Amino acid sequence: MEMKKRISLELRNRTPAEVAELVVDNCRSSDGEVEGLTDDFKELEFLSMVNVGLTSLAKLPSLPKLRKLELSDNNISGGLETLSEKCPNLTYLNLSGNKIKELSTVEALNLKNLKSLDLFNCEITTLEEYRESIFELLPQVVYLDGFDAEDNEAPDSEADDDDDDEDGEEGTGPLGDYDDEDDDDEGSEGGEVGLSYLTKEGIQDEDDDDDYVEEEEEEAGEEGAGVRGEKRKRAAEDEGEDDDDDDDD
Repeated sequence: MEMKKRISLELRNRTPAEVAELVVDNCRSSDGEVEGLTDDFKELEFLSMVNVGLTSLAKLPSLPKLRKLELSDNNISGGLETLSEKCPNLTYLNLSGNKIKELSTVEALNLKNLKSLDLFNCEITTLEEYRESIFELLPQVVYLDGFDAEDNEAPDSEADDDDDDEDGEEGTGPLGDYDDEDDDDEGSEGGEVGLSYLTKEGIQDEDDDDDYVEEEEEEAGEEGAGVRGEKRKRAAEDEGEDDDDDDDD
């Protein structure tokens, strides 16, 4: 989609003067210039033009209230002095993923309120002592690529992390106590159930032992009866043999 059309859609029946934030990421600039933006966007405070094919900022209109500008993943290699003229109140500028190679290009950012500058994935970051040089050239910049000169993270990220930590600590407190109570309850209940279960098992084991003894007695009885039957049978046979002997006599 062309940048002009995208901007008209983003207006959503508003006038340019009513727009404070404008995002036109991933649309297309037909000639590498800013298109569709005019001086009428005088209340604009946040503008994002990520990956729109920009090669120049020459046609950027005057945006006196603009504080945050996202220009990452374009083909900008110079002309940054335009930002000092058209957006004098910028505090945050993201130029990561552009064609910026020289320190002199960045030096043109004469923005007294600029606090945060991002140059990720620009060739300039491969220069020796890149960070030290940028902080020296732009003393007003506090955070470069998300970190200050002493490698402390930018406050926005720190605030987010602190909020997450606090939420986590607050969440784990009650949840931890609640879990402990549950564990105690489950443990006590589990103990009672375990004891009763073991008791029942013991009773069943005793019953099983009794059944086993009774079965052994029955089997022994049957075996004894069998033996006694054998004895009686043999005794009868012996008596019959004696009678036969008497008859022979």
